[in-house]
Amino acid sequence: MPATDYQSSSASPRHSISSLRREVHSMDSPHTTPTLEVELEAFQKQVTDRFKELSSAGPDRLLSLAWIRKLLDSFLCCQEEFRMILFNHKSLVHRPPMDRLVQDFFERTVKALDVCNAIRDGIEQIREWKKLLEIVLCALDDQRLYGEGQFRRAKKALIDLSISMLDEKDSTASTLANRNRSFGRQQASSRDQHHRNLGHFRSLSWSVSRSWSAARQLQAIGNNLVVPRGNEVVATNGIAVAVYSMNTILLFVCWALVAAIPCQDRGLQVHFSIPRQFPWAHSVMSLHERILEESRKRDRRNACGLLRELYQMDKCTRVMSELTDWVQFPLTEEKEGEARQKVRELANVCEALKEGLDPLERQVREVFHRIVRSRTEGLDSLGRPNHE
Repeated sequence: MPATDYQSSSASPRHSISSLRREVHSMDSPHTTPTLEVELEAFQKQVTDRFKELSSAGPDRLLSLAWIRKLLDSFLCCQEEFRMILFNHKSLVHRPPMDRLVQDFFERTVKALDVCNAIRDGIEQIREWKKLLEIVLCALDDQRLYGEGQFRRAKKALIDLSISMLDEKDSTASTLANRNRSFGRQQASSRDQHHRNLGHFRSLSWSVSRSWSAARQLQAIGNNLVVPRGNEVVATNGIAVAVYSMNTILLFVCWALVAAIPCQDRGLQVHFSIPRQFPWAHSVMSLHERILEESRKRDRRNACGLLRELYQMDKCTRVMSELTDWVQFPLTEEKEGEARQKVRELANVCEALKEGLDPLERQVREVFHRIVRSRTEGLDSLGRPNHE
């Protein structure tokens, strides 16, 4: 069931952006200024250029940590330019239907705050998985001779990692507190106790409730997202087009984050239908289709997240698990060489996570705070109280 169901009449407006702009310019309105026209065109160009660059990413870069960071950077730049348009033309923001359109946009951004919180939880979960990878790397250090003890230690961490990732796929129970049985004193041996510990940790650390659903939140953000009618564009001197653009960008960015990062009740059923008249429509629709295609691949279908580094982690750990299951001691030269090669591949994944997770979390935090600030400014400009 699609999260947003666009009617054909809404998805294909009667007028193209250029024709609507001509209607606006023909209006003898004191609010129609060359400055506003330049700002609106610059905003559309910013969106177009940013998403054209994002859509040019090759298959080895799409949904990587670096690509997700570039996506968030694009959102922040577009959001700032949009904010300045509203700030510079407050007199228009006060007038209907502009006041309603802006208010609807801010309500959508509030729903995006929960998505930001859930994504930060997911990033923390990936960090816990990275710790288990580090145990494997420590046990099978490239400078040491491989012995049975090192392989047992690595295998135990790999089992913990597999269980943790499987739990994330099969349920909404947290695996953030997955204890490292290879380090320190073992507190409990039973799997039940292990899951009780996880649940307790989740209740203290996760910022969204147990009943929260990423799929439902995306649906709420996309509800009633329709292209502005010609009369709305004229009445708002074209700003309604910018509001629709920013709404769509917000929805796509939240959708892409949920697709990439583990979070509760992930779902990719959001339906995007953007009129071709928008210069950035092709890039966004292309990205949407490519990400959906990625999610349909046999080895990604049940993944807890489409992040490329997660895929590499899963692939490496499966190979390492098979290797530790069937290895016999003393190791042959061929088997030892194979093991060291796989350890180096695992080290590359771990290094990518180490370098990319912290900057990504900072960007998600910045998106959160930027939304809060812009909403407060927007509500102040409308003269309305801020009800959270």
